[in-house]
Amino acid sequence: MFMGGTRCVLIMAERKLVIDVVDNGGQWTHREWRMLRYLGVDTQIIDNTTPLAELRELDGLILSGGAARIGLSGDLGNCAAFLGLDIPILGICAGHQFMARHYGGDARESPEPEFGAMQIRLENGGGAIFANTADSQTVWESHNDEVHVVPDGFFITASSDSCKVQGMENNEATRFGLQFHPEVNDSEYGKEMFENFVNICRDASSN
Repeated sequence: MFMGGTRCVLIMAERKLVIDVVDNGGQWTHREWRMLRYLGVDTQIIDNTTPLAELRELDGLILSGGAARIGLSGDLGNCAAFLGLDIPILGICAGHQFMARHYGGDARESPEPEFGAMQIRLENGGGAIFANTADSQTVWESHNDEVHVVPDGFFITASSDSCKVQGMENNEATRFGLQFHPEVNDSEYGKEMFENFVNICRDASSN
């Protein structure tokens, strides 16, 4: 009984991970927040103009999607400053496009915009975000813009027939971008992708 009780106390005392979601005006930002809550993360949605000094002590951050062209305009509040933080960061849709341009890559208006369920395939092993997911999988797309040049120090983790950079990751495995929306139910392995990101944040916080 004593050992079991001690184990229970230790588990309850374990600090929750803190991963906030930056609101860039996307329609599914609350789904990202709900997914993190479901996974037991201490999370909140913050405005993209939040000053660095007002951020909590974060273990990770998600840059949400936004309106069309927003990832190309550079008008994402303090997201550039957030990318200077020494924590894992996941950019989704517009957040992914902004991240690519911030680090010296490029994004453009999509020659073939994608909306609805689409098939992607993993590239270069899929990287950390796609761990334990299928080489070919269905994801939910909603974009008029896309990354077409990955920054130096990044590699492509997923592609589709009409979009070369469905996913990217830096060589340090601290920056991740996804063109599609893993938070939407139609993304076949979305939950696993969020679990992978949470595990990345957990590993980083323990080092």
